[in-house]
Amino acid sequence: MAGPLGPRMLINGELVEASDKKTFPVYNPATREISANVPEATADDTNAAVAAAKAAFPEWSATDPSKRSACLKKLAALIRQHNAELARLEAISMGLPVSSFHYGHSAASQFDHYAEAWPRIQGQASVNTPKHITMTLRQPYGVVALIIPWNAPVHFFASKSAPALITGNTVVVKSSEKAPLAVARIAELIIEAGFPPGVFNVLSGHGLPSGQILSRHMDVRALSFTGSSRTGRLIQEEAARTNLKKVILELGGKSPAIVFDDANLAKAVEQTQFSIQANSGQVCMANSRIYVQKSVAPQFVEAFTKRFSAVRDGNPLEKETNHGPQADEVQYKNVLAFIEEGKKTGSLAVGGVGKLETTKGFFIEPTVFLDTPEDARIMKEEVFGPVVNINTFETEAEVIAKANNTEFGLYSSVYTRDINRAMRVAKALESGYVAINCTSPLTGRDMPFGGYKGSGQGREGLLYSMDNFLEVKSVIIQIEDE
Repeated sequence: MAGPLGPRMLINGELVEASDKKTFPVYNPATREISANVPEATADDTNAAVAAAKAAFPEWSATDPSKRSACLKKLAALIRQHNAELARLEAISMGLPVSSFHYGHSAASQFDHYAEAWPRIQGQASVNTPKHITMTLRQPYGVVALIIPWNAPVHFFASKSAPALITGNTVVVKSSEKAPLAVARIAELIIEAGFPPGVFNVLSGHGLPSGQILSRHMDVRALSFTGSSRTGRLIQEEAARTNLKKVILELGGKSPAIVFDDANLAKAVEQTQFSIQANSGQVCMANSRIYVQKSVAPQFVEAFTKRFSAVRDGNPLEKETNHGPQADEVQYKNVLAFIEEGKKTGSLAVGGVGKLETTKGFFIEPTVFLDTPEDARIMKEEVFGPVVNINTFETEAEVIAKANNTEFGLYSSVYTRDINRAMRVAKALESGYVAINCTSPLTGRDMPFGGYKGSGQGREGLLYSMDNFLEVKSVIIQIEDE
């Protein structure tokens, strides 16, 4: 590059700098070189984006949905066209290897799907109230705020904005300060796709001030957030203190994978290793706790550690790299702190080393701990790095109790050839998603996704997300006698 990039925000159809001209740097976590100077949205910028969305709402919500659809279709085509560019921007902002980037195509598919989904925006009718006809109308909320995470920003940008827009809402998206570059490029494509000014606004910045303002803004009627449980609670508190806006939360996880002695061990090793290694462990549903039945544990651990240690880290722009750095210095230090604490409670089997001094980037060796006490902090809290705890169990009841002994409940998996046992365990696990003989990041294309307990509230998915952005109104009509 000739120099750092200079992305812009999208407010009311125009690409703009921050109103006070302030920016914050985004660094390539593999090299620590500056990749871009990014606008830091001010309070005025955030309020301006909401005001633009509010002003655009009446016309957009009254627009023929087939015309709204055309904008989504055009944006999908543009995202596909620029997939390689978006992959590069993700690599130089949060370190995702280009070899792992599939989010441009998945994002385009989201926009294409919802562009065709508008006929399902329907209510229902009833004649069950004598001398009356009753019906429900499903109508958009108005201004919707979407706060997206840094670990897969292009995917979440699409999966949240597409259903909100096709249902007639106008949106304000806030990207994460850790990974704003690909989203800023899509903001440019939004103009090219023909969205009317104010319908689709994109901000960059930190949680303070822009995220907090969106959470408490009286003109924002619904908010969808994916990210940490801590931030989710703050958003919920702000919403409760202000206008009780609808809040959809997809939060953290401490996902268990259970491997019984009759499982296909080779498959279990391959899939669980990929789950915790993908995106350098920076995935909310990564199986960071693996429970293996004691009789097969030595065999499983040997195969797992061998495979986990063989990742190819390096420059995320090179196609041979399949393991990138942690997203930034904060993530790097957080993960290393968990590792150091884990060494005091469990047995380190492999890894446990940060590679900043040798690579000049925020790389951490894939790390495995064995026999960690269930009450250890590293077993309870989300590490969000390439760190896994492998513990053993003897009975089905024992492992269910261990798997459920957490405040998270996002994703769980079980490996066994016994279908009866598989279904017993699936029913018993306190988790919004349960995989049998497979694991995360795999999900069913048309299934709802969301968590139990501290992993969030609400569900998202191709058949579910539109419901998050539609109010339900009941109408009763009296029929006069002749």
